[in-house]
Amino acid sequence: MHHLLPLLVAVPLLGAALLVVTGRHLPRLFAEITGFVVCGATTALALLLLLNSTPPMVEWVGGWLPVGGESVGILVVGDGPALGMATLVSLLTLAALAYSWRYFDEPPTGHTGTFTALLLVFQGAMCGFAIAGDLFNAFVFFELMSVVAYALTGYRIDEAKAVQGALTFGVVNSLGAYAMLMGIALLYARTGELAMTKIGRGLDATAHGGPDALVLASFVLVLTGLLVKAAAVPFHFWLPDAHAVAPTPVCMLLSGVMVELGAYGVWRVYGTVFAGPGGIPAADLTRALVTLGVLTAAIGAVMCWYQRHIKRLLAYSTVAHTGLFLVGLGILTPEGDDGVALYLLGHAGVKAALFACAGALLDRFGSVDEHALHGRARQLRATAVMFAVGSLGLAGLPPFGTALGKAVTEEAVGGPLTVVYVAASAITAGAVLRVTARVFWGLGPRPEDAEYETSGSDEEPETSGLLSRIPDTMTTVPAVLLAAALAMGVVPGFGNLVARSVNETGSGGAHVLVHWTAHGVLLGVASTVLAVALAGLAVTRPRWVAAPDWAAPLRRLQSGHVGDYVAWLLVGATMLGALALPGVLGS
Repeated sequence: MHHLLPLLVAVPLLGAALLVVTGRHLPRLFAEITGFVVCGATTALALLLLLNSTPPMVEWVGGWLPVGGESVGILVVGDGPALGMATLVSLLTLAALAYSWRYFDEPPTGHTGTFTALLLVFQGAMCGFAIAGDLFNAFVFFELMSVVAYALTGYRIDEAKAVQGALTFGVVNSLGAYAMLMGIALLYARTGELAMTKIGRGLDATAHGGPDALVLASFVLVLTGLLVKAAAVPFHFWLPDAHAVAPTPVCMLLSGVMVELGAYGVWRVYGTVFAGPGGIPAADLTRALVTLGVLTAAIGAVMCWYQRHIKRLLAYSTVAHTGLFLVGLGILTPEGDDGVALYLLGHAGVKAALFACAGALLDRFGSVDEHALHGRARQLRATAVMFAVGSLGLAGLPPFGTALGKAVTEEAVGGPLTVVYVAASAITAGAVLRVTARVFWGLGPRPEDAEYETSGSDEEPETSGLLSRIPDTMTTVPAVLLAAALAMGVVPGFGNLVARSVNETGSGGAHVLVHWTAHGVLLGVASTVLAVALAGLAVTRPRWVAAPDWAAPLRRLQSGHVGDYVAWLLVGATMLGALALPGVLGS
C-alpha cells in the first residue's frame, strides 16, 4: 500500500499536464469532466490510504533507498495527520471544481482547461506538502503551492486589482519561502540531513547543554515561512488582499485548506525537528505560539468586525481562527492537538461554504458590499439559510464539528485563554450574522459609509454577466460542505478516531477521549448567544460597525503597499526570535 503514496502527487500533476497538452483541442465540457475525474480519483486514493494508515507508511520515491543510513531520495510519509490533510485537500478541491462547473467566462481560444489544470496542480502541491517527510521537498511543494496560488489569485488578469493582489501574494509568500529555505540550509549545515526525523536526531546528538544561536535562527526562519502561509499576525497582510480579488473557488481553497496547511506545518516541523533536547524548549515554543496566536485572534476578530467587503470580512475571520489554532497547538498537549485537528476540519467546511455563498452574491448582483446589497438578496432564501448556518458554525454552536473541536481545545487551554476563544469566535460569527441580517433579510437602516473602508461595490462578476438564477452547483456544494461540518460533531466516534490518529503520530500514543462535555456545550452556546447579540446591536445601531478612532491606525496598516507588508514580515520574524530567545540564553 505504501507504494501508492507518491500517486497522491503524481495523479493530479499528470492530469494537469494532460489538460495543458490537449486543452486547445478539447471542448470545455470535456476538460472539466477530465479534471473532475482526476481529482475524484486522487480523493478516493487518499481515503483508501487514510483508512489503511495504521501503522504509518513510509516510501522512498523511485526506490532510492538509504544506504548505510544515508540517502538522497525523496521521502514521503503516510501517517494519519498527513493523509488526513491530503484527504481534506482533495475533498475541497473536488468541491471547488464542482462549484466552478461552467462557472467562468469561456477562457481565451486555445486555453480551454487552464483553470482546471491549475486547480489540479494546486491539489498535487498541497498533497505533496502534507505527506513530505523531508524538509527540502516540503519546501519544494510549498513553493509549487505558492506559484500556482499566485496564478489562481490573478487569474482574471484583465483586472488591475487582481494583478495587484496576486503580486502582493507572490512577494510576501516568496519571502516567506526564502526564509524557510535559509532555515533548511542552516539545519543541513549542522546535521547533514534533510529528513525531518533525522534532523531532529542530529540536533539532539550535537546539543551541548541545549540549543544555540544557529538552532534558534533556523527555527525562526523555518517557522516564518510556515506562519506566512498560515496568515498569522503580522504575516497576514497578503490574505485579505488576495481573497478580495481571487475567484471564489480559489478563496474556498485558500481559506479552507491552504492556511490550515501552514498551521499543520508548524505542528509537524516542531514535533519532528525541534522538540528534542537539541531543539527549542517547550516553554519557549509555548510562549511564541500562544503570544502570536492571541495577537492573531484579537486583530483578526477586530478587523473582521469592521469590514463591509464581504470577502475581506471572511478573510479576516480566517485570520482570527488561525490565531485560535496556534494557541491550541502552542500549549503542547495531546488534548490541544486533538481539539485543533477537529476545529480545523470543521472550519474548512464552514469557511469554504461561506465563500461559496459570497460568490453567489457576487455573480447575482455584481457586488460583495454589505451596504450596497442591503435587502437586495431576499429572494436567495437557500443562500441566506446557508450563510446563517455557516455563521453559527463559526460561533461554535453544538453539534457542529467546529464546536466539538473548539470545546476540546478550550478545555485544554483553560483559564483566561478560554475567553479568547469565546470572544474571537463570537465576534467573527457576529459579523457574518450581521451580513446575513442586512443583505438577505433587509433588517435595520442602511448604514452610512465610513472612512478607510474597502467597499466591494465595484467588484466584477466572475461569469459572463449577472446571473438571473443561481446554478444548482453553487447551492449544492456549500450545502454539502455545511452538512459535512455538522456531521463531524454528530457521527459517533469520529472525534476519537481523529484524536487517535493525531496522538499516534505526535503524542507518543497518548490516549485521549474526545466527547461532548457540559462545559464545552455551555461555552459553545455562550459564544453563539454573544454572536447573535452583537449582530442584533450592529443591525439596530449601525454606528457599532463604524470603526472608532482607536481602530483607525489598525485599519491603515492594511495599506495595500507591498513594501509595508515586507516590513511587517521582518517585524514578525524578529518577534518570533525574541519570544524564543530565553531558552537559548538559558542554555
